Amino acid sequence: MNIIAWVVLGIIAGAIGKAIYPGAQGGGILSTIVLGIVGAFIGGSLVTFLTTGALSFTATSLSIPGIFVAVLGAIIAIFLWGLIARRTV
Repeated sequence: MNIIAWVVLGIIAGAIGKAIYPGAQGGGILSTIVLGIVGAFIGGSLVTFLTTGALSFTATSLSIPGIFVAVLGAIIAIFLWGLIARRTV
């Protein structure tokens, strides 16, 4: 998949993931794109692992099922980022 398709998938998946996930995540358009691209890789790798049993680092395609998987991956990425960036007060 070329870089323009990754950016488009990142915008779509990141925006939907941020809208679905409860609470405020902050960040602008760049963080949304990065979140969506990371979500595409997380979701694609997870689906590949569940279907083939092999763990490989793959991204989803720019299609309806690919966007669904990327949104699920973006939600996982938001959760993991919340765990990492959490402040201890």
